[in-house]
Amino acid sequence: MQLTDYIRTVEDFPKQGISYKDITPLLLDSKACKHAVSEIIKGLNGERITKVVGIESRGFLFGMLLANALDVGFVPIRKQGKLPAETHSQSYELEYGSDTIEIHKDAIHQGDRILLHDDLLATGGTAAAAYQLIKELKGEIVQVNFIVELDSLNGRRLLPKAKINSLIHY
Repeated sequence: MQLTDYIRTVEDFPKQGISYKDITPLLLDSKACKHAVSEIIKGLNGERITKVVGIESRGFLFGMLLANALDVGFVPIRKQGKLPAETHSQSYELEYGSDTIEIHKDAIHQGDRILLHDDLLATGGTAAAAYQLIKELKGEIVQVNFIVELDSLNGRRLLPKAKINSLIHY
């Protein structure tokens, strides 16, 4: 199965000059979704995971599927002001602006083995901020995972110590 067949490019979204990689066609096909989850899990090479952390919002979609498949808990990282309990926050730059993300302070504990997931790696700012939040809570990040990676933007440079697995490269 070619997962690239389930990714569409939308020009000038969310603003002029951006070529947005849309995973919604992938979400429409249950077999393709199952295949993507299977490929991500295969990429873990048997590593033990205790929690999956998904980055708002599209990281939640496969993050929950992965947590379910791995039979572990799911932790959301959300935009500032969206989580109800005490949080840690981290600001970052992204391809078309800046933002702040947060995680509940009690979501991760020392010794937790984390699979961090988001749908797309572009410039790396969001993933690097999420990585930092997990480290602040003493989580061990086993792998950082993406459905799509935009290689030309070199987002990996902001995650120099991370093991990264991307299913699709553009």
